[in-house]
Amino acid sequence: MPLSNIQIVHQDAALLVIDKPTLLLSVPGRAEDNRDCLVTRLQENGYPEARIVHRLDWETSGLIVLARDADSHRELSRQFHDRETEKAYTALCWGQPDADSGSIDLPLRYDPPTKPRHVVDPELGKHALTFWRVLERCGDHSRVELTPITGRSHQLRVHMLSTGHPLLGDRLYAHEQALRAHERLCLHASMLTLTHPQTGARLRFESPAPF
Repeated sequence: MPLSNIQIVHQDAALLVIDKPTLLLSVPGRAEDNRDCLVTRLQENGYPEARIVHRLDWETSGLIVLARDADSHRELSRQFHDRETEKAYTALCWGQPDADSGSIDLPLRYDPPTKPRHVVDPELGKHALTFWRVLERCGDHSRVELTPITGRSHQLRVHMLSTGHPLLGDRLYAHEQALRAHERLCLHASMLTLTHPQTGARLRFESPAPF
């Protein structure tokens, strides 16, 4: 598959920063018909050395970094593991939050009976923390900035659902009104800050939400 709508935001000898479109896997899925993904397209179109460092959900768009050599991959992976990177997402959520900002500190776990969904579980869940703030109030929905401190699967989607404000267009978690409010999941990785694995320079990348 060609790169087509995949935008390369930054590239150098150590890393690639990509603006991933919605409806594209970060890595290959288990099923044979789920082989098409971001890393495969890059590897087949001029970047055979590209290695995934972190992931975005299939429906989530926005900034994602890939390493171009083993040492850079190791260092970038360490930065994500040790929470030395900074990430922010722009989202549209259903309704109007009572406050203008806040935090959600609820443990999450994978829920096999309803796969691929995740649920809040105070006993068996893993620690998950999200900060949020309202950017704009728009009648039946709000534009919010979400900052995940931890990196659990589906964290932002489940945390916003837990507040009664599911993300628009979320096929896994939104109620019918929120689902029909937009044709796609309204979640976009809009800011990413990291330390260059070779030069040590602090790099910040931004991408405006396409919704």
